Amino acid sequence: MSVTFHISYIISTYNRLPFLKLTLNRLIQNLIPQEEIVIIDANSTDGSQDYLRQLFEDGKIHQYISEPDKNQAHGWNKAFLLAKGSIIKKIIDDDVFDLQTIRKCADFMLKNPQVDVIISSDLSCKLSNYQSIEQHNRIKQYKEWTSGLKLSFTFGDVHMLIRRSSLTYIGLYNTDFIMMDWEYSLRISYLKAVIVYYTGYNALSVFHEDSVSAKKNETLINIQAKKACTLYNYAGDRAEISLWSKIKIGVGKFIFSTKKAPTSDVINLDQHGIYNYLYTYLENLNKNGKYIFLEPSNFNEAKNQN
Repeated sequence: MSVTFHISYIISTYNRLPFLKLTLNRLIQNLIPQEEIVIIDANSTDGSQDYLRQLFEDGKIHQYISEPDKNQAHGWNKAFLLAKGSIIKKIIDDDVFDLQTIRKCADFMLKNPQVDVIISSDLSCKLSNYQSIEQHNRIKQYKEWTSGLKLSFTFGDVHMLIRRSSLTYIGLYNTDFIMMDWEYSLRISYLKAVIVYYTGYNALSVFHEDSVSAKKNETLINIQAKKACTLYNYAGDRAEISLWSKIKIGVGKFIFSTKKAPTSDVINLDQHGIYNYLYTYLENLNKNGKYIFLEPSNFNEAKNQN
């Protein structure tokens, strides 16, 4: 008898074993029935392959592939296609996630089958200054979009949940774009997918010296930005590339030709202590706050069509 999964947690990784272990240990320990873990490894050389193979043989992860990718979008697309869960949640191996909040968002989607995507507000910090945590949200941009003032808007995929069946409409990542989540968010919103905004936080982005920024190829980024802005009728909102060049857009960041293993400075930090602090911060913030689901103008219309 086949197992029905509610949530697929997908990870694409390359030569990031210290961070991968931190994330997977917590995810595996807190996994519940009807959830699966899917991992794409881009042929790592730092011991990740052996680590993942053992986890798979021990039955702790459900699916994994280790083979070269053409770029990061290619790796994440493999994970999308392997996922069996009704809801797909992207997990980046050096970020922090609140599984209870993710499940709350997934439950909302399962109860409302017209919802294609849920996004949330976001937090970020630097690994070297982890107690200085910044809060970000796209509520203003979301409301402008849902009211019809804007035809598209941008949001990060770090905190995004996607209905697997909606991939046939919104598609996969565009493998031609370096800023793949930037283009993806514009495409999803331009297509008038049913996007719900949760005002809480299901993720905390962690930046460090091995987080390769898109600024390393700023010329190409700007060319692609103009292309996407024209295609999706996006005028920008002052967040544009300046913000998105700081946001991590997948494990390995940037493009696979620039990938490298974490430096000794990163490895020598008290990662366990830092991440325990960040997980506690995120979980307490969600427990003590009052957050709601914001629904788009086409929410009820789409509901009636289901």
